[in-house]
Formats: sequence, C-alpha cells, structure tokens
Amino acid sequence: MYDELNIFGFNHKLMLTKSEKSFSILYIILLTLEIATSSIESLANLNYIAKPLLLISLIFFFWKKSSHLDHKLRRMIFFALGFSLLGDILLMFVNQSANFFIGGLIAFLIAHIFYVLVFLKQRNRSKNPFLFIGFVLLYGMLLFYFLKDGLGDMLLPVILYMVIILSMASTAFLRQGYVVKNSFVLVFIGAILFMISDSILALNKFYQPLAFTNFSIIFTYAFAQLFIVFGLLKQR
Repeated sequence: MYDELNIFGFNHKLMLTKSEKSFSILYIILLTLEIATSSIESLANLNYIAKPLLLISLIFFFWKKSSHLDHKLRRMIFFALGFSLLGDILLMFVNQSANFFIGGLIAFLIAHIFYVLVFLKQRNRSKNPFLFIGFVLLYGMLLFYFLKDGLGDMLLPVILYMVIILSMASTAFLRQGYVVKNSFVLVFIGAILFMISDSILALNKFYQPLAFTNFSIIFTYAFAQLFIVFGLLKQR
C-alpha cells in the first residue's frame, strides 16, 4: 500500500502499521464496491449497503485501535465518525426529499464541529495561524463566488457550513509542532481532502453539474476520513 506521500515537494514516510495496511486493503475494496454500485444502474440497490459500510468499517477499526487515547478525545472522534455515517445515510435519500439533504448537511456540520474540537485540544499555541487562515478564507470566498447565485434559501446554512469546514482545515493545520509529524501530516491531508470533497459536492449541486462527481466526491471523502483516523491514532 501507500507507504509514503509527497507533500510540499518532498517525500514523507507514513510508517503505517501492519494492521493499518491490512485495513487499507479492505477499505479500498469497500470503496471500489461503493463506486461500482453508485455507477452501475443494475447494482444501484446494493449502494444502500456498500456506502455505509465504508464508515462502519472505519468506526470499528478506530474503536479497536484507539484504547490508548484519552477517553474524552476518543469519544469526540467516535461522534465525529458517527455523525459522518449518519450524514452518509441521509444523503442517499436526497432524491426522495430535500429534507434529507438538510439532515445530511446538519449531520456533517456536527461531525466537523467534533473534529474542530479534537484538533483544538492539540493546537500548537506558538503556531502563527494567520497566513493559513488567510489562504482558506480566500479559498472560501472564491468558492462562494461560484455558489452564491444558486443557493436561494440555502444561503445561510451553506455559509455556516463553509465556516465550519474551513475552521476544521485551519485547526488541523494548527496541530503542527504539537503532535508527531506523522500524525500532523495524515490529519492535515485528510482535512484538505474533506474540504475538496465538500467543495465538489457544493459546486455540483449549487453551481452546475460536474463530470465524474460520483467518483471524485466519494474518493476524496473516503480518503479524508481514513487519513484523519490514521493520523489521530498516531498521536501521543
């Protein structure tokens, strides 16, 4: 499996454990199954099983491997994953009612808040946040420029959601220097992938339909959650 990542121009060793590598293989198989069932019409009904299995497997893996973490921190990460799973389930039914989209948005909003709280507990207080916050604000304003005309009644909920997801990425960045490098890199990449996944989803829904969104959204989302969990398990 992937043993190193190229970040900021140089390779970084992930140092995955044997169990993490084994789980990664299972996770990629489940991800492939999810993509197949969401893309092939004859397999569409199986997607109601395949999609939740991704987060269910990750939740079980996290709970089994996280006994070394602070109990309060462990519960907050569990809730972040649990509300993510709820959001996944609700978003599977958006074609039946717009209320499912609102419910999914709220579930992921709560999940991101839990992640923000987790990352803030590990904040490096000597880290200057302003340059990175400026970057994510610029990113947020650019994204909002494309979304604003199609938001309608969803204007305020989407703005609130954007603030939280950008805060999640910013607080992940602020862990640098407080946790071991491996933990920081994995969580930070996961947070950026989460931001990208949500951006693609928003652009596809409120701006214009995009090509290959079934693949791009779930791919970035699945690895976002995986990297965040692996990174949080590696903290000391």
